[in-house]
Amino acid sequence: MSGDAQGRPAPGSLDTFPKLCADQAVKNGNRPAIREKDFGIWQSWTWAQVAAEVRALACGLAALGLKRGDKIAIVGDNRPRLYWTMTAAQAIGAIPVPLYQDSVAKEMAFVIDHAEVRFAMAEDQEQVDKMIEIRSHDGKLDQIIYDNIRGMRHYSHDFLHSFADVQAAGRDYDAAHPGFYEVEVAKGAGADTAIILYTSGTTGQPKGVVLSFDNLIRTAANGIAFDHLRRDEEVLAYLPMAWVGDHLFSFSQSYIAGFCVSCPESSDTVMHDLRELGPTYFFAPPRIFENILTTVMIRMEDAGWVKRRMFHYFMDLAKRCGGDILDGKPVPLADRLRYALGNILTYGPLRNTLGFSRVRLAYTAGEAIGPEIFGFYRSIGVNLKQLYGSTEASVYITMQPDGEILPDTVGRPAPEVEIKIADSGEVMFRSPGVFVEYYKSAEATAATKTADGWVHTGDAGYITEQGHLKIIDRAKDVGHLNNGALLAPKYVENKLKFFPEIKEAVAYGHQRDYCAVFINIDLAAVGSWAERNNIAYASYQELAAHPKVLATIKERIEAVNRDLSEDPKLAGSQIQRFLVLHKELDADDGELTRTRKVRRSFVADKYKPLVEALYSTLDHTHIETEMTFEDGRQGVIAADLQILSAETYSAAPPLKAAS
Repeated sequence: MSGDAQGRPAPGSLDTFPKLCADQAVKNGNRPAIREKDFGIWQSWTWAQVAAEVRALACGLAALGLKRGDKIAIVGDNRPRLYWTMTAAQAIGAIPVPLYQDSVAKEMAFVIDHAEVRFAMAEDQEQVDKMIEIRSHDGKLDQIIYDNIRGMRHYSHDFLHSFADVQAAGRDYDAAHPGFYEVEVAKGAGADTAIILYTSGTTGQPKGVVLSFDNLIRTAANGIAFDHLRRDEEVLAYLPMAWVGDHLFSFSQSYIAGFCVSCPESSDTVMHDLRELGPTYFFAPPRIFENILTTVMIRMEDAGWVKRRMFHYFMDLAKRCGGDILDGKPVPLADRLRYALGNILTYGPLRNTLGFSRVRLAYTAGEAIGPEIFGFYRSIGVNLKQLYGSTEASVYITMQPDGEILPDTVGRPAPEVEIKIADSGEVMFRSPGVFVEYYKSAEATAATKTADGWVHTGDAGYITEQGHLKIIDRAKDVGHLNNGALLAPKYVENKLKFFPEIKEAVAYGHQRDYCAVFINIDLAAVGSWAERNNIAYASYQELAAHPKVLATIKERIEAVNRDLSEDPKLAGSQIQRFLVLHKELDADDGELTRTRKVRRSFVADKYKPLVEALYSTLDHTHIETEMTFEDGRQGVIAADLQILSAETYSAAPPLKAAS
């Protein structure tokens, strides 16, 4: 691939993904480009085969009537054909609009209507049914194509087409219109819209973020150069295709670097497929790393006493020196030798069990990860880094350079990125990845992006003495208690979620006398504990209210309070009152976004009586909550919740400056 010394494509040459796909077909035609596991078997396509598949599909879409500037929705799990749809649409000037596959039809309908989508590519019968429902109310959605034919035999709608039929028509169209495909691809330019990605909507309706080819290609190439990515990397694509992280790591960087992307068999087999594949380059939001750690801790509790003691001994050693060994820092010889033994007996087998044996580089982003969780992975030899980014930045805002991996910062500005801290404490950035606009929302665009290209992130943070960015919390969420003490809810929540028993936490306290929290227990972890201790339970609600569970959560909260007391800035954020919710926070109930982020204001409004009870003298309160059951039925769940107090600790004195 032609380009400059940093690996960026030369202007005007490979400035769109269809052009990059064609280039990879020439230069790496026989190398694997993408894999899919189906019926337990990995099936691969080379770059030459991918280019042929994309060409046939692009011509088929054109034959169906997809035109330059049209939008095509893409919905389903990570599948090669869905990724090819993105490139095929771009090849003829159309714009892909990926949807979150677990969204209900009503949520998808908003995006399809707002983006004026005419075509849809659906993975399977479940997604087709949603599209048909939306089409019955939306006259704009015209044609629906599906990938998986299972269950589709009796669908006779004339607007439904199988992927194979569209490609077959495309090959005929290609033969009848020689040169059509090449001409259409050549029309594309870097400044054109590559994709519209809708935000998860933590504070309202999602916004359509318009990203150009220049945004994505330049940003992805900068990341490739920064991390020295090669064409022999192995990547597992399992995160939602509608999320910008997947689009950059599993699509954009693959097309530039030429590495292979693998799609798991299903969302239920991701961890198994991860172990089988052994990726070298891995990305996951904090939630995934938290879940993996919870699984590890559950297994250790189920292990024999010898194995448990060995695990805890070597983990204590890893906590002390594992991160320094990974960073190449000086470590006493005795610790190095003990760590080497631990690598044979504990760390190596653990990495292998998790599928991390070959990981050369792992990233986490999307929201802050707890320092304890971050430190755990680095201590066992996983080169986990944090990056700070957003959809509006085409991902990268900051990255952690090798040798400068700090658990409480998110690194230095990424290549070609400028950062400044506004007078209000808000982080702002400017870069080649800055989004073009919010689709059909000039007002929101102007509120977020200044005339000279600076973008408001909405996050509060500061630059440390080492030149690293430290994010405190969402700017709108950072507050103060009535006594003036700083409150950073997300920081408190992440410390709580380090413990395997706690799946989610929501902290409150702004303009209140103290910090209080809602807790969601982790059903897998706490359920495993209950089984080991012969504690019977019939539901999440019953287990969450068990006295021994509440006592355990109280211990965890008090451990967090001890840690907070040692930070003079955040000692006032210690938790004084808490309750364990009677139900899990759920995206279907509007409490979480589709990327599993808490919609804090929504939760506060929905559970306002519980918030008020936390700031009263009550030790019990009653709640009735509407919820969506797994089968889609709506219902009401009622519970009497216990409100408990936690012990707090005296704040450590601030450190004195050296004289």
